[in-house]
Amino acid sequence: MRRILLILSLFFVLANASAQNLPDNYLKAKSALSTQDYWSAINLFKEFLDEDKYGNLSYYSAFHTAEAALKVNQPALAIETLRPVFGKSWGKSDELNYLLSIAYFQNGQALDGLRMIKQIKNEEILAKAYNVSFAFLKTETPNFLVVNLEEFKTNEGYTAALALVLQQKTVMSASERMALNQVLNTGGNNIVKDQVLDLVVILPFTSSQGQRISSLVSNDFMVELHQGIKISVDQLTAQGVQINLNTFDSKRDLNHLNTLLKDPAVLAADVIIGPIYPDESELVSAFAEAQKIPFIHPLSNLGERFEQTEFSYLFRPSVASLSKGVVSALNSQNWGKSVAIGFSGSARDERMAQLLQEELTQAGFRIAKSQKVDPKSVASFLQGLGVRRGNNPDVNQVILLTDDPAIAQPVFALMESISTSVPLLVMDSWLGFNFANYEMLEFPNFYFISNNTPKFESEDMVAFKKAFYDKYLAYPSLNVVLGAELVNWVSANAQFINNFDIRKTLDQKTYQPGKLTWGFNFRDTNNNTYSPVFKLESGELIPLK
Repeated sequence: MRRILLILSLFFVLANASAQNLPDNYLKAKSALSTQDYWSAINLFKEFLDEDKYGNLSYYSAFHTAEAALKVNQPALAIETLRPVFGKSWGKSDELNYLLSIAYFQNGQALDGLRMIKQIKNEEILAKAYNVSFAFLKTETPNFLVVNLEEFKTNEGYTAALALVLQQKTVMSASERMALNQVLNTGGNNIVKDQVLDLVVILPFTSSQGQRISSLVSNDFMVELHQGIKISVDQLTAQGVQINLNTFDSKRDLNHLNTLLKDPAVLAADVIIGPIYPDESELVSAFAEAQKIPFIHPLSNLGERFEQTEFSYLFRPSVASLSKGVVSALNSQNWGKSVAIGFSGSARDERMAQLLQEELTQAGFRIAKSQKVDPKSVASFLQGLGVRRGNNPDVNQVILLTDDPAIAQPVFALMESISTSVPLLVMDSWLGFNFANYEMLEFPNFYFISNNTPKFESEDMVAFKKAFYDKYLAYPSLNVVLGAELVNWVSANAQFINNFDIRKTLDQKTYQPGKLTWGFNFRDTNNNTYSPVFKLESGELIPLK
């Protein structure tokens, strides 16, 4: 035993000494690569590419140079750097062949890329290479795929791409039909994806002013959203779900985002989550439609731009779904037919106020007033409706459309100071405002419009809050819950029959209970149409019926 311990100690000493003997500039290059400073990494690794001088270290330098070159969309540089190392006997031969195949694909040299894949022996790397083959070849011409089938028929990604391309044609030639039959008979088109759920997250971790997210405030909503996504991925992995997460920074730069969309991890994704800003989300939505990869906007309610798409989703209800939920709730309660609407200046709230005016009028309601409000005007807006001490309101119900706590606070202060039972419908975000104690009000007249509302006291939520607190020493915000529930929802609806699919599962059910939220309905639609209005009863949320 002492001899074994001595050998192990010697091993670690030698390993540490080896690491310490690496040149400083090489270590700086590795650091630049890990912090995504790719051009600095390329320039620093250049010093160590001389095999005669640096031996095996030159192979690693070439490999890392190529990694950085592909990240900045320089496949020709990656090829030029890797070619001298190809065929050398060292510890990363298969990884190099895989990287070189990607470089060839990105450089428009599909045949060279495919021939590099044939050199790979490691089964795990080969499976990744098949996925990359499929990602790059599914937009190839039928003629290219048919002509080269014999050479690459063992590449499962190649045969899957051929089957996909040919099955999209309405008329096939005899040679195309023969090639398709050959692939179908060998089952090649059934092995496109493994059973791993590949999630890609693209969020603006760099602000428009160039600040990295690490320098932003700790409660930045982007940080919170990603924390929720990450902790849910970790929990699912611990439960045995095969799930892989790749995260990218959009940098609020469309040129950079365009480059990201050529990354092999993005091309091989099962689902893309984010980005969030309109210009970025429109670009990724167009990419998702072309590549047939589900793209999910995690926060927006503005779904009109996705209505004609097949692969773009809102995780939350669209403005239209929110409006339908409100109209349905008011119809069910018989509070009266007079309605007042106050709304903030956000695009969602202005659009929702417009829709509610139209739909409530069609449903037989009378719009007494519809007005934009802000923190200074909202109290006078309510008082102008007769919502003040000693008066009966002039309307039967008031709808306030805003997530702004600065507008909510004077509303709540007014409700605390007067006695009125007029129903106030507000967004469910008001449940999270720390100044609002609804149980202290004389009348329980607040009602909450569901926008993927958390199920606050469920067993799953209690366990999630504990797990989050154990990791971050804080309780999860709404954005954390949304990020986590989004991953739960994707995982629950993932199917791996032939290609990855989510649409078939969504269309099979009208309502799906959530794990951390009240639930979903995505049947025949691209947004969550489950948007009830809740009442608070003994501290518990209950949907109006």
